[in-house]
Amino acid sequence: MRSKLILNIRNRNVKSQNDEIELLEESRMTEKKIETCTFCNEDGWHCTEPAGESGLCYWHNPDIDKSNDDIKQKIEQWVRDGKPLDGFQLAKTKLQDLDLVHRGSRIGYKCRNADFYRADLTEAHFFGLDLRGSSLMKSKLVCANLHCAKLDNCNLLGADLSDARLETIDWGVMFKQERRAIKAMKEWHREEAVALCQETEEVARNIRKQCERQGLFETAGFFFKKEMTYRRYQMPKTSYKRWISKAVDVFCGYGESPLRVVMFSLAFIFICALAYFFLGTAEQNPIYPDITTGFLGLVLEFLNAVYFSVVTFTTLGYGDISPSGAARFIAAFEAFLGSFTMALFVVVFVKKMTR
Repeated sequence: MRSKLILNIRNRNVKSQNDEIELLEESRMTEKKIETCTFCNEDGWHCTEPAGESGLCYWHNPDIDKSNDDIKQKIEQWVRDGKPLDGFQLAKTKLQDLDLVHRGSRIGYKCRNADFYRADLTEAHFFGLDLRGSSLMKSKLVCANLHCAKLDNCNLLGADLSDARLETIDWGVMFKQERRAIKAMKEWHREEAVALCQETEEVARNIRKQCERQGLFETAGFFFKKEMTYRRYQMPKTSYKRWISKAVDVFCGYGESPLRVVMFSLAFIFICALAYFFLGTAEQNPIYPDITTGFLGLVLEFLNAVYFSVVTFTTLGYGDISPSGAARFIAAFEAFLGSFTMALFVVVFVKKMTR
């Protein structure tokens, strides 16, 4: 009995020791997991750098101040090792002449959702760099090369783009402020939407001015339309100024779309032609006097109405057809609007062609 009791005690001790060993191994495995950065990008890449208490490494931790660190060469070596810069937290860093050009490849390095807030990126080389979703807010991009860079969903509020190369940039669909502004408007958050629209207007104006200085007038026109659109969104929906601004946008795209003027003119001429046709104005002086009945007669009468609408819109007024009754008021309004529209087309067309 005594020997059995001693054996049971020994077995229990061995079992407890084994349990302690397993617990130690589990704790070590947990420590190893915690020691590795928890950042994972949208492609499934996991950062393997050592992590701090936050679970993030030096590069991905926004709480670590890197403003006084010399990290330019480390970043350049990072991308040359084939690792993405996605999610890098580089606020207030000094990265003058940073070279992130992927030489020998048409696909640039990935630097998505990174933070360059107030970073000094003077003369940085970002040719083809994928910066989608990144924040370049108040960053200094003086003389930086952004040729072919991808800037969709970026935050460019307050960015200094003086003398930066802006040719063939992939601006994407929207800026970060735009997406948030549209979301706020859909959710009826008026104050937030107005503030975000103001930021979007400021971003568009900044880019437009820089493009005009560099002679990139096509891009400048695109951002001018965006600037005016988000200025309109700041106005109350019942404001007459907002409706006038909307009308200018519809008619000519704020002076940037001559084709809109042409399309509006053709649509208005057709609508007036329908009115003249149903009011019987086109029955006078038919195209072919011998054909006035049947389906062909109706077609010719409508074409006659189109002819009268065109000469009225262009204010030629040959006098071969005279409107009567309600058609006179329609003709007077069409002549007034036609002269205004043609003058608008000349202004818009000359503006586009003389750039």
